[in-house]
Amino acid sequence: MSRPERPSRTGQAAQRTASSGGVVPGLDMAPAFTLTMPPRLRLPVLVAVPHAGRAYPPAVTARMREAEVAQLRLEDRHVDRLGVAIARETGAALLVAHAPRALLDLNRAEDDVDWDMIEGGRPADMAPLQSGQRSNARARSGLGLVPRRLPGSGEIWRGRLAAAELAARIEGIHRAYHTALDEVLTRICGEWGAALLVDLHSMPPLRAGEGETRAPVVVLGDRFGASCHNALVARGLSHLEAHGVPAALNRPYSGGYVLDRHGVPRAGVHAVQIEVCRATYLDRHLAEPGAGLPAVAAMLADLVRELGAEAALLGGADGLRQAAE
Repeated sequence: MSRPERPSRTGQAAQRTASSGGVVPGLDMAPAFTLTMPPRLRLPVLVAVPHAGRAYPPAVTARMREAEVAQLRLEDRHVDRLGVAIARETGAALLVAHAPRALLDLNRAEDDVDWDMIEGGRPADMAPLQSGQRSNARARSGLGLVPRRLPGSGEIWRGRLAAAELAARIEGIHRAYHTALDEVLTRICGEWGAALLVDLHSMPPLRAGEGETRAPVVVLGDRFGASCHNALVARGLSHLEAHGVPAALNRPYSGGYVLDRHGVPRAGVHAVQIEVCRATYLDRHLAEPGAGLPAVAAMLADLVRELGAEAALLGGADGLRQAAE
């Protein structure tokens, strides 16, 4: 379904249209995500927010051992508000997941499952593991496709998850979301000659590393150069440095499945993960929006403009023509 967005204070988002897709199992057919598009992209950019969803089915929260603690730690709390502001100010497309990470982590592969938490275990008809191959380290650590445990908090769930419920989540959330990503990026690349996916996340406060005077508040990830052209992150880091924003590249976050799947630089589709420190835009409990949110949103919008401008250059004649119109 599509509907026009309400006009923003600046009027820039007045003509954006929103369309919902996917489904959150157990929540009366609630959509798994919403895509909003301006009438005309001003940059070849799609901002995606996979971990801020808070559409929890009651049956899911009832199975959580400590629901409030698990939700707060698993969510990129309110980072979708930053995504909305970035899209409004830059004219980028925006894809926001409503399905929470507790149900299914969109930054993990479909087969990244801890089968010990699923009723019946690993299906007998699944291809056997090859000699020497082990299940994914993320799943074994408790943070696979469906998170199982949190460091310092232990098990998240009471009981095991039904295999049919896992299949419904994969189909209604994971496949639908990534199909939407594919379609929008293909469309943008066709129009501009290049497309940039900005995968937006938030992170707990970091400590200053050796040789650093301040801890990074922004971490850019490009899978160590595999998910985008190096000119993009170089321009982004230079921009942040020029504006006094402590930043790092790939450490401690280089990106995950989203970048692995959608970043194909040789085909003109680039993907960058942005992690922003939660303490910069949330309150002291890291739970609700804080006084710093508008400034952080403006900082990130400026960064996305820089990245988008570089992506337009990478698009060659098509990108430059679109940007000039």
